[in-house]
Amino acid sequence: MAAEQTGFVGALDQGTTSTRFIIYDSSATAIASHQVEFTQIYPQAGWVEHDPMEILETVKVCMEVALKRAKETSKFSETDLKAIGITNQRETTVVWSKSTGKPLYNAIVWMDVRTSSICRRLETQLAGGRTHFVERSGLPISTYFSAMKLIWLLENVPEVKEAAAKGDALFGTVDTWLIWNLTGGVDIGSHVTDCSNAARTLLLDLKTLDWDRKTLEELNIPIEILPRIVSNVENLGEISKDWPLSGVPITGCLGDQHAAMLGQKCKKGEAKSTYGTGCFILLNTGEDIVTSQHGLLTTIAFKLGPNAPTNYALEGSIAIAGAAVQWLRDSLCLIRTASEIEGLAESVPNSGGVYFVPAFNGLFAPHWRDDARGVLVGITRFTNRGHIARATLESMCFQAKEVLQAMHADANLDNSEQFLLRVDGGAAVNNLLMQIQADILGTQVLRPADIETTALGAAFAAGLGVGLWTESTVFESNEQTTGVTIFHPKIGQEERQARYESWSIAVQKSFGLANLA
Repeated sequence: MAAEQTGFVGALDQGTTSTRFIIYDSSATAIASHQVEFTQIYPQAGWVEHDPMEILETVKVCMEVALKRAKETSKFSETDLKAIGITNQRETTVVWSKSTGKPLYNAIVWMDVRTSSICRRLETQLAGGRTHFVERSGLPISTYFSAMKLIWLLENVPEVKEAAAKGDALFGTVDTWLIWNLTGGVDIGSHVTDCSNAARTLLLDLKTLDWDRKTLEELNIPIEILPRIVSNVENLGEISKDWPLSGVPITGCLGDQHAAMLGQKCKKGEAKSTYGTGCFILLNTGEDIVTSQHGLLTTIAFKLGPNAPTNYALEGSIAIAGAAVQWLRDSLCLIRTASEIEGLAESVPNSGGVYFVPAFNGLFAPHWRDDARGVLVGITRFTNRGHIARATLESMCFQAKEVLQAMHADANLDNSEQFLLRVDGGAAVNNLLMQIQADILGTQVLRPADIETTALGAAFAAGLGVGLWTESTVFESNEQTTGVTIFHPKIGQEERQARYESWSIAVQKSFGLANLA
């Protein structure tokens, strides 16, 4: 990819299960990286937490190791690192003390469902029920979004309630926590969030790109604890002396799925699907705010500068994708490593009539059923490990089909382009998974040479912020097809439809199981 100047940018990718730091050259080629997993905390069923301080430690380690590795290459000089961009797990909520810089509670992770009772209470109290905030925020009332987690913290953690009353509490999603600490923390840290992360709180007005005062009043959330909202490309401050890369500016920030859209260079009418812990499908709707009639979310795609136009998106969020593979590995011990699932699933020609709905913490789009729980149906004496492994891969693909059907109905896209899909994320390396996805969708699935497009999108944002690239050079390079792998469907429409109907029956069986003793 052509660059306006020479130099390097870094991308800090803080995900649900790991943190990575990658250094890219001016052709957007990764030259060094490091990745560290961190602890997943499960205090009780349905609760998921992270230690915010451990996340900071992984950031420091990843920066240090990636920088060391880059220096070992002949072409890298630390003084040529122009900027870094940040991308992060969305909706995960942190509240910390302004005066001490210490978290007042663990981070509550996006998939956590402890706020179910709060959601039910609000649905009863507010006109419009679950869709009360959709017109303003594009989002339904759900355990998924940060506002519900913040309400829980304010109501249930005395330290948070007291700090908020005294004006000592700061709220943020993970991007805000990282930027505040990287830019100096107590006294000098920059308390900001980018518009894509803000769009996942349920507190943002999509039209004004500002916190919605009416929503804050209805939810009893003090505006004083909220960060300032910025675009995805602008100078957010320099890294402080306590960190590696001291003095380097942070010039880009996007939520992980929005970064993947930029990394995939999705223009209006183009969609991508990221297969990570969850699976997230976004369709760029340009400057049009499209309200879903089929269970999807309306959100921001990206805003590439303070004065740049805002691109919006329709999103289908799937809570459990790669996390189901981790469950097979860690809880059922069917595999030793995540990569083993491909070989195990290939040991059988099909799932043997087994269907797996991984509704561990409920179902997100397009169902929005937090009372759903996982089901494995169609088991017989014939069923073996391979069938369960294959059904696990198929579960990701069936969920993606549900979302894409809703998405294209909402956007009124031409049927000839209905299921053309760009894919990325760690699980996209699995060739069998991608072939199953093409079979179930009945169309081509396009996988780029670099599947880590989330980090690449953060790098693009950082580079745009310092003039390393221009918007036109980033998006024009989308026409290149070097290294793209295309998966074509290999089954017929009759088989595809029959399997999808069976999947739909399994999904119905997952509803209403949350309260089973």
